[in-house]
Amino acid sequence: MPQSGIIIGANQGLAKVMQRVEIVANKDLPVLIHGESGTGKEVVALAIHQRSHRQKMPFRRVNCGAIPPELIDSELFGHEHGAFTGSTARHKGWFEQADGGTLLLDEVGELPLNAQVRLLRVIQEGEFTRVGGERPLKVNVRIIAATHRDLPAMIEERQFREDLYYRLTVFPIVIPPLRDRQDDIQSLAEYFVSRATTRFGYKSIDVTPEQIELLKRYDWPGNIREFAAVIDRAVLLGDGNCLKLEKALGISLSKHTVSRIPAVIDATPGKNGDDILPLDAVIKAHIEKALTLCCGRVEGPFGAAKKLALNPNTLRSKAKKLAIEIEKFRG
Repeated sequence: MPQSGIIIGANQGLAKVMQRVEIVANKDLPVLIHGESGTGKEVVALAIHQRSHRQKMPFRRVNCGAIPPELIDSELFGHEHGAFTGSTARHKGWFEQADGGTLLLDEVGELPLNAQVRLLRVIQEGEFTRVGGERPLKVNVRIIAATHRDLPAMIEERQFREDLYYRLTVFPIVIPPLRDRQDDIQSLAEYFVSRATTRFGYKSIDVTPEQIELLKRYDWPGNIREFAAVIDRAVLLGDGNCLKLEKALGISLSKHTVSRIPAVIDATPGKNGDDILPLDAVIKAHIEKALTLCCGRVEGPFGAAKKLALNPNTLRSKAKKLAIEIEKFRG
């Protein structure tokens, strides 16, 4: 689901999502969008805004998880000149910037509890006070919240306010992960290949049926964000002449990488000499072989960590300890 506002799969894998978008777009209700990272929550939020009567007014997005706790009030609600050390001018927060339009609170589950209280007040009363201010300010903002977190579970753990949850979830929209949208793979591939070739100055490239099947077999843990990155990498690796999808995914072995595969080491006496090789040498060779086979890919179903039955972070730690430079194995 590209960030341009175009929604690939609107009539296929995202048909139910778009039906709900059409239902709620012109109803001035809060919307909670839930989906895994990379599924396109911001694009769906923008689609709601563009189909609403607020479409000509501002659309603002704030990543709640990226704001330091001590700056949340200032970022969301603004501050007055001299409100704290370093505040040399009045600052309009995200609510004021979005006045009359739509404010997307991305990763709303990352907000600390005290900020959730103040957010609830704005939703209920439509007013707030700047940091260092004395009088409340009125705003007219449509709230769309998005998260990949399990908010009901967070409520049980007292990490998210139940009253805020019910205010935000008046009309929930769930975006399916890419692995559940097989029918959209071909359209997505064609779109992102066209985008990549145009951006990199290459001629157009066709996506073969075999490549579509390969894309469908992959699990896409990073969803659309990962899909777009893989296509960009495949176009670059093919130098604009073809798609090097297998290499971009790290699941094939080309003739150019054969020489990088360490020979299988048999540490049994008499096979590789009279002495048993040090254990670290055997482990290092085995990790390097896995990295070579996976073209330097660590994570995912076709990554070296999967082949070695290791946690990806464990593999990185072992590689660092054994002075293995993972980057050298990437094509």
